[in-house]
Amino acid sequence: MNGTMNYKYAFFSTLLISGALVLGSRSAPPQEKPRTPADGHEIHVLAPHKMDGKVMGPYHHYCKPVSSDVLECLIYESTEPNALLKQVEYFVAKNVSRSNVSLETWNKFYHDHAVEIATGRVQVLDRSPEEAKKIAEAAAQTDGIIFHLWVPDDGKAPSGTVGHPQSVGHKEMTAKEYSAK
Repeated sequence: MNGTMNYKYAFFSTLLISGALVLGSRSAPPQEKPRTPADGHEIHVLAPHKMDGKVMGPYHHYCKPVSSDVLECLIYESTEPNALLKQVEYFVAKNVSRSNVSLETWNKFYHDHAVEIATGRVQVLDRSPEEAKKIAEAAAQTDGIIFHLWVPDDGKAPSGTVGHPQSVGHKEMTAKEYSAK
């Protein structure tokens, strides 16, 4: 009888402990997923780019601010979940880019977002018209630099070469224009 009693005691103890663990795990707060640098690219912009004289896109830019002076965009050819990351663009406050980059470098690699937005080719998507206008106004205060990572564009694999597309409306600046801004 003692063996049966110990067996029943062990069985009910195990059942009670298992029940407490199950109930306890249900009442515990869910663990929040830690944030990563990939989180927050929620500003969706559509714009074409120009590389080697060819207009490409329009590209879907998914952007987020990373500091008060820099916004970064991950750029894809489509909105499909498995779309390849083709480009990265940085929006840099004009006072930062123009005080840290030579005019020659700026004319070759950078573009003025105010000029690009004025062409009418840039669309802020997934936002109210008021929000889109505020985003465009903030972007107009920046210069952009784009890194095209998948070269050749239609290749099966990237070659390792990094291209530097421009905005379609890019205009080179003179020294006087560059220093005035």
